[in-house]
Amino acid sequence: MIEQINVRQAISSDIPRLMSMDHGFSTDHVWQLSYRKQPSEIGVTFREVRLPRPMQAVYPRDPKRLADEWTHLQTLLLAEVEEQPAGYLALSDGPAEGSAWITDVVVDLRFRRQGIASRLLAAGKEWCRARDRRLLFMEMQTKNYPAICLAQRTGFLYAGYSDLYYPDQDIALFFAVELG
Repeated sequence: MIEQINVRQAISSDIPRLMSMDHGFSTDHVWQLSYRKQPSEIGVTFREVRLPRPMQAVYPRDPKRLADEWTHLQTLLLAEVEEQPAGYLALSDGPAEGSAWITDVVVDLRFRRQGIASRLLAAGKEWCRARDRRLLFMEMQTKNYPAICLAQRTGFLYAGYSDLYYPDQDIALFFAVELG
């Protein structure tokens, strides 16, 4: 665990370094969707499944287009370790009044599993509270098991899914936390 993590709002000169970070991830678990439909009922279940071997997953958005997407954000938070960019969190207004939406939490490969993402989420929650956002959503792919674990570990609860969300047709999971 890294002791000194500085989180600040990103500026335009940070953008190239953030885009060049490794946005992919490795996982040995996924959340598998089961869907069943009956005449008066629809059932959806997600089940944690261990894969026979770890898989490398590709980020669901094109990293080259992120700078354009970031122009629509409320804030882009940057985590630094010894003045080196270590990760970022992209946050925008949510669809409901008083809510915010995290679309991206990315930690550079060399800084993973050292508390950077947890610190970014804490800073994102602080940012929301300061602006009277009462509900914070976070999205991720069903195969992004590290992000699912992070969400659950930091107080987020499962809030829904969409199988038509990402450009590559990956299923998106949504988690949310109420901010007091």
